[in-house]
Amino acid sequence: MMKKSIVIASALIVLFIGSCNNRQTVAPPPAITEDMAYEGVSNYCHSEYDWSIAKDNPSIMNVEMGEETDSEYHVVFRSYTGAFVHFYVNKTSGNTRMVESVPSLNVEEAGTFDLFDYLDKE
Repeated sequence: MMKKSIVIASALIVLFIGSCNNRQTVAPPPAITEDMAYEGVSNYCHSEYDWSIAKDNPSIMNVEMGEETDSEYHVVFRSYTGAFVHFYVNKTSGNTRMVESVPSLNVEEAGTFDLFDYLDKE
């Protein structure tokens, strides 16, 4: 009888621990869509770079989508100066890596930011 009680108690403990673990699951972060990547990078560029020079000629500055991989979106900002800033948006985390490229200079790592900081919050 004692052995049966120990088995039942052990089974109940396992069930209890299993149910506690299920309650502690954390929801995964929302997946980044292509539209979110474009919007966040565009908002970043509009806040960090002077667009006033492009008011009369908007074609001299732009943000456009580049190639996509399984893990990242590539967004490119073209400045009126001829510089390009390449943004690589991680599809899972929203972490965005920037690489600035000036045609007459070498490529230079420019930094990172969190895409969620530049998405409109509704």
